[in-house]
Amino acid sequence: MSEATEAVDETLRRRARALLEPGEIELVGVIVPMDVDTDDEPMLHQRTIEVGDVIAERSGYDPADTYVYSGNDDPEFGINQHQGLTVEEDGFVWECQQLLREGAYVVVFYYEADTDQSGVLADLEDAGFDPVGVEPAD
Repeated sequence: MSEATEAVDETLRRRARALLEPGEIELVGVIVPMDVDTDDEPMLHQRTIEVGDVIAERSGYDPADTYVYSGNDDPEFGINQHQGLTVEEDGFVWECQQLLREGAYVVVFYYEADTDQSGVLADLEDAGFDPVGVEPAD
């Protein structure tokens, strides 16, 4: 187990599962420890987009047809919360929370449950990430 994966403790897993609570759509998620220095926010943003592109592709979207909405001017949207939306209809693809835990960035993504979850995890591993899948609590 890598140091990054060790940062994904049970408390974080429980909180991530809570984000998947039943709502308008069924969700699954992935926790992605980021190997990024805390003073390198542009790299954190780039790595977040890379993960979002994998999720978009495995959700059946062309990553070129999606964009990231950060909502810095929206009072109901957290400063470290981002959404991947489709260009044509502003449709939901993914959402994430960037967290700083014990001096390291960890990003929690959630997206529709019909996304190829095993494919997302495999693609992220192939890209050098150390993802931890999150499924809703039974």
